[in-house]
Amino acid sequence: MGKTRDEDELVEEEESDVEEVEQEEDDDDNDDDNDDDDNDDQETVPKKKRKVHTLSLEKTQDFNEKLRKRGVIYLARVPPRMNPAKVKQLLTDFGTAVTRVYLVEEDQTVRKRRRKAGGSGAKRYTEGWVELEKKKIAKHVAQSLNNTPISNQKRNVHYGDLWNMRYLPKFQWSHLTEKVAYERRVREQKMRVEMVHARKENAAYTQLVEAGKKLD
Repeated sequence: MGKTRDEDELVEEEESDVEEVEQEEDDDDNDDDNDDDDNDDQETVPKKKRKVHTLSLEKTQDFNEKLRKRGVIYLARVPPRMNPAKVKQLLTDFGTAVTRVYLVEEDQTVRKRRRKAGGSGAKRYTEGWVELEKKKIAKHVAQSLNNTPISNQKRNVHYGDLWNMRYLPKFQWSHLTEKVAYERRVREQKMRVEMVHARKENAAYTQLVEAGKKLD
């Protein structure tokens, strides 16, 4: 369940890219007309309706065209101490325009076992996706950096780690959003089934306890 927050942010990010909505809401104060100690008469000004600004057809088409030009790189391995901000920083240093980054958190049980064994309890990621502004650039970056050192500086925390990436042709960020949303629904459904099963076991145990008390 550790991935829920990141997944929500990914889905929200995708939805916000499709439509720009600006909401303006003015809170109006009640004006007191009299200063009497008794009940004061107040005038309530009706609130203004929220203004929703949607993209025009031309702007929507331009935006969709930009999305089609973007390329996605798959990170098969994310080294320790690497996070989305760090990935974006490192790839941006190569002169690439990184638009979005999504990394999958490791399972919480794996993290707990590592901590009990005396290892680091810091958050780690297992895999990830990086979206770049142009498909050609994404393909070139993946081919150039794959199996190359992340850093050649010995004092760097990523010294000795290699990039493990692959360009995904015909893959769009919306595919990732759909995948994450589907996995979240499956996980929530599984949790509901487990909760129902636990309730049944608890009810059966309670009945056995009550039956034992009656026999006594």
